[in-house]
Amino acid sequence: MVENNILEAGSLRKMLDLLADGQFHSGEELGMLLGVSRAAVWKHLQKLEGLGIKLLSVKGRGYCIDGGLDLLDLKKIVEQVRSALPLKLNIFPQIDSTNSYLMRHENPALQVCLAESQSAGRGRRGRVWVSPFAQNIYCSIGWGFEGGVAALEGLSLAVGLTIVRALQRYGITGLELKWPNDVLYQNQKLAGVLIEIAGDPAGYCQVVVGVGINVAMGGDQDNTISQPWIDLRRILAQQGLPPPSRNQLVATLIDEMVLVLNGFETAGFSDYCAEWQSLNAHAGQMVELRNGNIVCSGICVGVNEVGALVLETAKGNEMFHGGEISLRRVHDS
Repeated sequence: MVENNILEAGSLRKMLDLLADGQFHSGEELGMLLGVSRAAVWKHLQKLEGLGIKLLSVKGRGYCIDGGLDLLDLKKIVEQVRSALPLKLNIFPQIDSTNSYLMRHENPALQVCLAESQSAGRGRRGRVWVSPFAQNIYCSIGWGFEGGVAALEGLSLAVGLTIVRALQRYGITGLELKWPNDVLYQNQKLAGVLIEIAGDPAGYCQVVVGVGINVAMGGDQDNTISQPWIDLRRILAQQGLPPPSRNQLVATLIDEMVLVLNGFETAGFSDYCAEWQSLNAHAGQMVELRNGNIVCSGICVGVNEVGALVLETAKGNEMFHGGEISLRRVHDS
């Protein structure tokens, strides 16, 4: 069950809904839609360009968004979410960060925040998460856990599994997981997880789980991303699969995340360990861990039942927990 709480700017959403079809619409039509003069329409269109949306303008025909947009639609998402929990969905055309939005709430539990774009999207280790408009999925969900931070060990790995499970529902194969929070395809990053925690370190914790998935990223993002990446559009084309809408993907993702989050406090990561191991992108490979100036190399054995990475080093098997650790194959370094 999802509470219909649409937090979207009226005039902006109206323009987007009309122009999303990729067809030309006249200034007069847009003016009537917004209740403004044709002269004022341009000011409204500039808001779209400010979001990074490329508009085509042809004299005598009007304006269009080339190729159209696959916009998030709360009603369509609600219709497809199967969870019976009282989730509250919030959708924004643009926000600083979906995680930040929920972290600002006194009690973010059972709230879901989605955005078409983020002005200050964040990845792990303080990295910027590139967030172009209506091209990807930016989704955060709030949850509450008893048992303190210790009960959350391995959670980011389990959430990575929810992304893989969701995408496998659409027939996608070949996905792998990179410890502790990335989804890869052919050694290219497809999705990532960012988990933030507030509350009592030894008691009740409020957790915000953020997921970003590249769906149809424009090629103009190549210069802004510092690592190899791929999007679902290219994977689906390679595998000859029909593309689901972003609304379908979001609904499936929410269901998979709720399923894991609802059982994680009781089960912990141990219930997901074997499945994660089967998708380990670095299994049996020589890898390098970096934590500041500290570097450790070894063969990736896998993960243990609390989600710690196990490396076979000169000292024997060593375990490493999450944090500000960077992992890469030795020949990638």
